[in-house]
Amino acid sequence: MDPDFAIPVPCPVYQLAPEQIAGPFFRNPKLLRRNISEGADGLPLLLRLTIVDAMTAEPVVGARVDIWHCNARGANAGGCPVNQGLDARTAITGDDDTYLRGSQFCDARGRVRFTTIYPDSHAGRALHLHVAVRMVVGDEYPGEHDVAWTGELQLPEIISRPTHHAKAWGGRTSMRLNNASDSLPPGMGREASTLYVWPIGRDSHEDGYFGHLTIGIDTFAVSSQIKPEDFDKYTL
Repeated sequence: MDPDFAIPVPCPVYQLAPEQIAGPFFRNPKLLRRNISEGADGLPLLLRLTIVDAMTAEPVVGARVDIWHCNARGANAGGCPVNQGLDARTAITGDDDTYLRGSQFCDARGRVRFTTIYPDSHAGRALHLHVAVRMVVGDEYPGEHDVAWTGELQLPEIISRPTHHAKAWGGRTSMRLNNASDSLPPGMGREASTLYVWPIGRDSHEDGYFGHLTIGIDTFAVSSQIKPEDFDKYTL
């Protein structure tokens, strides 16, 4: 089923999306791919993001969009569960895993699509996935260090509750935080960064979900969360 037609998308509002933290698990594996699941256990999530210029409401064509998130066990590729008593960067293990990471270039409508799984979260956080938008000029990779916007997308709780009982999540002992209790710093626009999510099937969540959000960015901005030197430190 084509998610372009399956998702009842609300009328777009082209507001400047607030930038949010990149989290401790940013890496730059240069994986240009739509399907980022690598066979990970979990409920399918067909994700579509639309990137627009918040000033002009025009689609941002050719921008490179990176996403990364936890698997159903709360683990990130290249990292281990965060010890809240340590600096976040010390949680990086440096392994070569690349599951649930990847990037796509925006098409003529400013859209990117990813096939992934419904994310879980590591300790101390509500469910979320990370997004970074890079402005690309000319051929394939120049400007790859020029991140204009970094954000987190949260999942609606009414949709997320049934996923906790799915087989892939069985045996987890840590409790999920709800969105209101999340440790995301105040003022980072949590409500404006919640995905619109719909189940694929009518009678069961086991078929997975569609997710969509329109993100308005300043195409001339420079991210305060992911800097050029981070690409040198955390590149495979």
